[in-house]
Amino acid sequence: MAGKIGEMLLRAGLLNQVQLDEALKETNGSNGILPIVLVQRGVITEDILCKFIERQARVPLVDIAEGVLDSTLLKLISPQVANRYGVIPLKKVGRVLTLVMSDPTDLAAIEDVKFSTGLEVSPVCGRFSRISTLLEQYYPHGKELTVVGASNLEGVREAELAAQSATEMGVPDEFSSDGIEVMGKDEDEDLDLAALAQEGRSAPIINLVNYLMSEAVRQTASDIHMEPYEKAFRIRFRVDGVLHEVMSPSHRLKAAIISRIKIMSKMDITERRRPQDGRIKIKVGDRNLDLRVSVIPTLFGEKVVMRILDKSALALDLSVLGFGEDALKRFLEALAKPYGILLVTGPTGSGKTTTLYSALNRLNTPDKHILTVEEPVEYNLRGINQVQVNEEIGLTFSVALRAFLRQAPNILMVGEIRDVETMEIAIRAALTGHLVLSTIHTNDAPTTVSRLIDMGAPPFLVSSSLALIQAQRLVRRVCKKCRAPATYPQAMLDEMGVSPQEVEGITFYKGRGCQECNNTGYRGRVGLYEVMLITPEIREMILHGSSSDALRNKAVEQGMTTLRMDAVEKIKQGVTTVEEMVRETAATQSVE
Repeated sequence: MAGKIGEMLLRAGLLNQVQLDEALKETNGSNGILPIVLVQRGVITEDILCKFIERQARVPLVDIAEGVLDSTLLKLISPQVANRYGVIPLKKVGRVLTLVMSDPTDLAAIEDVKFSTGLEVSPVCGRFSRISTLLEQYYPHGKELTVVGASNLEGVREAELAAQSATEMGVPDEFSSDGIEVMGKDEDEDLDLAALAQEGRSAPIINLVNYLMSEAVRQTASDIHMEPYEKAFRIRFRVDGVLHEVMSPSHRLKAAIISRIKIMSKMDITERRRPQDGRIKIKVGDRNLDLRVSVIPTLFGEKVVMRILDKSALALDLSVLGFGEDALKRFLEALAKPYGILLVTGPTGSGKTTTLYSALNRLNTPDKHILTVEEPVEYNLRGINQVQVNEEIGLTFSVALRAFLRQAPNILMVGEIRDVETMEIAIRAALTGHLVLSTIHTNDAPTTVSRLIDMGAPPFLVSSSLALIQAQRLVRRVCKKCRAPATYPQAMLDEMGVSPQEVEGITFYKGRGCQECNNTGYRGRVGLYEVMLITPEIREMILHGSSSDALRNKAVEQGMTTLRMDAVEKIKQGVTTVEEMVRETAATQSVE
């Protein structure tokens, strides 16, 4: 970001292009930070430059007095980061770290400090001479690091940038051999680590990618997102369903990092115009993990998403997923039927696959023949025959399902009903004595009926084949370590669409933020469930074309708990928060 402040000074007429170029050369060849170098070279006085930065960055200028620095805070920032950016931690209030900076406009510095400390950063401007003295006093360094101006990036090797990023984040030099083991695509096919190291751009790149994977597992992330933009490269983890930015490596590292991932997942690294999918098997500690990798071309390069599948963390016990007592009883009642369709509905990432796998695990006994067709097969279940969709050769959901009926199964699981043909075959299977489990995308359980009819299924077939429809969502759990009572003004609840009746007499809880939950106040997730059993009365209403609202009212009358009602119950139990309820459920789902 050195180039940014330089360009501001250039536009303001406080220096010329020759002076800026010479100063940038010095920052590239020594432990130099542009504002400090400009003052040291006599191009501009410290007072004028400090006032200019204070005005441009709109931050206060502070003078760090003797003895005000906290040794605990000083340890939060590594010497490499402090010397690279010219920053000194001044004070910490809650989760906000006040950072004295030579250049408060340097967003890369702020992001790096955010990532390394886990705190929010409030930048202030400091006098350069004082910062230089404090850096020498508290952050002595044997090896000089450089701060590179935007105009000088052409002369920097990718490996050097990767090594700097890895060092600043505390990545061990031999991380790949100690922290993470890359395995073959299949159980009996080990990937040649030496060949991968040779094909990768550099050892720092390998360490950096391995560190990201291991750190994502440590933070219990469900996926890793790598996103290229015009002048930036952003890496985010999805933890408990919410994306958090964890790193912004140099934009020049984009191609090297993505190439490394494509090599690991055995993709074509020369193909950059079409989407590609791959898989990486890794071992972190004693845990074997699958990473499903998706690469798509975007305007500014290839975007990567790696979904982390941890079979050891897969909960296959329905009782631990968050079902209420009555909802679980209804679900198990439908699961015990010999035939019919059980539909699980909800958006992507709402835990539908986990629910279906848990149901299959309960049904999986030696006397039952179970077949599944999925895209992709996420987890291998012992004793169950699983088929993966392959549209390139014509193996679609409908083709596989049609073939399944000739295999004399007892139970079928279809990953998703996404077209008319698949729906028709599923209904036919249910009417001919098979139990069919599947998913579909709708907002709640009652509207699923309308969705099936809109797809072309006659109401009499829908009413006679359905056994149960379950809608679900995932909400974040309040962290048990830092949970504390909280209050919400009624005006705030009104603004969020929460009626006084919904939360009457409830003691609210929120997480204050601690090391255990990465200062988010949440740790883990729990399901919200809306289980609509297809009773004779509801079957009759479907046959006569009743609306979704009418179906919902009848189901609630018969004991169904809506998603909103289940969320309120979990707020009463101190499991989640009002914010999570509002984020995942709609007020219209609460039936008076």
